[in-house]
Amino acid sequence: MAVTREQIFAVADELDTAGQKPTLAAVRKALGGGSFTTISEAMNEWRARKASQAAPIREPAPPAVADRLAEAGTEIWSLALELANARLASEREALEQARQEAEQARREAAELADQLTGELDEARARIEALERERREAEQAAAGLRGQLAEAQEQAHTAEARAAELRTELDRAHQESAQARQALAEAREEAATLRGRLEASSEQMAALIARLAPSDGQGRGRK
Repeated sequence: MAVTREQIFAVADELDTAGQKPTLAAVRKALGGGSFTTISEAMNEWRARKASQAAPIREPAPPAVADRLAEAGTEIWSLALELANARLASEREALEQARQEAEQARREAAELADQLTGELDEARARIEALERERREAEQAAAGLRGQLAEAQEQAHTAEARAAELRTELDRAHQESAQARQALAEAREEAATLRGRLEASSEQMAALIARLAPSDGQGRGRK
């Protein structure tokens, strides 16, 4: 909720009545918050009003002076009062100049404070955003580590299976080589047997040929 000028004036009056200096920090603390720029501008107006309410010095001449100087003394006293008022006006002008310079400095300080407050809020928001991004990155990294572990386990399983397949393939190659060797030996043995069979067939044919005439002669004798 924004702080109004009337609230700032009321707090400044209370502090001034209590004998406390109504500084920007004291007023802001009593209000419970508020923009430094708003409080600074309102306090400048409050100080200007208070300064304008100061009445010029007007005091009657002391009785002793009045008795001795009578009318001349009264004129001299009036002249002294005029000089005092002129001096007061000059000092008030110098005070106003100093007040304006102080007002400018306070305004710049208040603007700087508001700017720094905004930058601090932005920095906090940025830190919170970075913290969220960090947590999300850590969660993503944890997920990737889990996937990597699973992939590594699958790779180990695949490597073990590949080793088994290589062993089975080597065994199959060995068995195939043994089968080829056995086939070659069987073919060689079959060729040998065919040779023997052919030789036996030739011997049998020759034997039959030798036996055939003897059988004819025997039939003739009968």
